[in-house]
Amino acid sequence: MLSRVANNLIWLDRYMERGYGILSLLKVNFYANQDSPELFSWTPIIHNYDVDGTNFSTEDAIECIEHMVFNTNNSNSILNIVTKARENARSVQEHISREMWLSINDYYLFLIDKNLPKKLQEEDPLEFLDNLKFFHLNYYANMEITQGRGASYYFLNVGRYLERVILISEFTALKLMEISKTTDKLEQSFYWKNLLLSIGGYRHYLKTHKSSFEQENIITMIFQDELFPKSVYYCINKLNKHINSLIQSNELEKNNLEFLLGKLESTIKYTTIESINAQGLDNFIKDIKEDIKNISLTVNTVYFSQVN
Repeated sequence: MLSRVANNLIWLDRYMERGYGILSLLKVNFYANQDSPELFSWTPIIHNYDVDGTNFSTEDAIECIEHMVFNTNNSNSILNIVTKARENARSVQEHISREMWLSINDYYLFLIDKNLPKKLQEEDPLEFLDNLKFFHLNYYANMEITQGRGASYYFLNVGRYLERVILISEFTALKLMEISKTTDKLEQSFYWKNLLLSIGGYRHYLKTHKSSFEQENIITMIFQDELFPKSVYYCINKLNKHINSLIQSNELEKNNLEFLLGKLESTIKYTTIESINAQGLDNFIKDIKEDIKNISLTVNTVYFSQVN
């Protein structure tokens, strides 16, 4: 497989995963902001996901959603993300199923409808965000049902789980910043609940720990749970499997990829809460993001140097 094709497949799924994560964050924050605007500001989300220095600032929910969905000056707007995903999908049409291509193209056409921004202003913003999330869910479903299991499928999943680990780490870091500003236990529990909702882990957590939002239990679930599909450990485990499949099919050389993945997987699995607390959760998260960055760079170096 050509290096360009592999790269486009990886980024196609990274963009779709990022878009879904941002939409989830916006929806959960909208709920929370309506009840407690003093606790759940829009500013941290804008600062974290508008990285282009547009200096946009607002505490109006609709204005923020409009900016994060439609503003073409923001590289992380949903419109820009889906446009880039569509460009990648178009360039690898022969490597993905027709259904996958159509789901992305339909999403793009939906977003560029001139009447769509007006709907955000006039209709329920939660329904608006749910409609956008549906396109991502449709894409995921088409990928799982119609995409053949082979190199293309594995590269798509490498992109998905790389991006998901980054998003989980970023969402957690965002809430830690807010939690650090208050010593009120009730307020802290609101932030933890908000984090769980943002990553789709609220009900999973309640099944195990009932209604008590304890930091140690939440951190254990987010980083070490083997069954929760948005835990860092689960994602690294999946990433390991898909990269090994690429190695076994001679699409990737071994190099030190297996070592880096195995090391990170073991670190996350066997690190104790006491150890995380000792080094600081923020430092623990920074180390994970750095390891993921190194793994991503190694995939590029190993694969592209092999072909080019």
